[in-house]
Amino acid sequence: MVVRKLIVGVVLVWSFAIVGSANADDPIRIPLHNWTSQLVGAEVVGRILEAAGSEVEYVPADSGAVYEAMCEGDVDLVHEVWQGAFGVAFEKQVAKGCVIDAATHDALTREEWWYPAYVEEACPGLPDWEALNNCAELFVTSETSPKGRFLGGPAEWLKGDDERVAGLGMNFAVINAGSADALWAELAIASEKSRPIVLFNWTPNFIEALYDGKFVEFPEYFEGCREDAALGINPETTHDCGNPKDGYLKIGVWEEFPERHPAAYAVVQKINFTNLDIAVMAKLVDIDKMEVTDAAAKWLAENEAKWKAWLSSDG
Repeated sequence: MVVRKLIVGVVLVWSFAIVGSANADDPIRIPLHNWTSQLVGAEVVGRILEAAGSEVEYVPADSGAVYEAMCEGDVDLVHEVWQGAFGVAFEKQVAKGCVIDAATHDALTREEWWYPAYVEEACPGLPDWEALNNCAELFVTSETSPKGRFLGGPAEWLKGDDERVAGLGMNFAVINAGSADALWAELAIASEKSRPIVLFNWTPNFIEALYDGKFVEFPEYFEGCREDAALGINPETTHDCGNPKDGYLKIGVWEEFPERHPAAYAVVQKINFTNLDIAVMAKLVDIDKMEVTDAAAKWLAENEAKWKAWLSSDG
């Protein structure tokens, strides 16, 4: 009986060792979304983790649903968690304990309604949101008449623009673009003709290098604005505020990531992009017309000292 127990114990220990080894060898799954800096950054992060000895797999994923997917273990890390778009979804999973807030980049973000500078000539009082609302007729189109048209980002970006329009009583209809490229294509056409347009934009990205413009100034963001109707200037609805200014850009990982990939997790906790890093990643593709993989290789070559320090135990 003692011998049998000993054999069973050895088999169990061996089995657990095999399982643990398989887990460690699983590829790190990094999602791919639908904006340029994220795509380039995913490749950058992946190559850094490969340099640290990990296997990496890239998986296309809905940027709005990816936090639930990470909670369920379908993806391992998200390296661009923008507070304005995804903060609520991300923090919900962190609170549940299935996602870890692994790191915060130095980059500060803003995501908001935006207009080209020439629009101010036709709409005095901008960038105030009430001035914009008073000029809604400037933005009327056949698909939104009699309301002005706001061109939002893809619906999966979870911006809550319809709720904001309702909460602030704005005379606008939200039309969602299918992609970031669709946003920039419409901006280019409108700017060429000096036609009034108001659309979703964010920083850091490459647009500020091409166009002079400003974010619309809505009532200041505050905690609870999107969840508690009793707060804010309209006690009947939520979303009666703007997006966060100087919002965070974080890295989140699946709760099992540190145990399955301890060496990679140590690196992930050191990865730290600045506003310039994010802007350059976007510029290399959107302005310089490089392929995503080539843009990632260029960023890595030009920032070798930075990312190699993240691999060092002293970094």
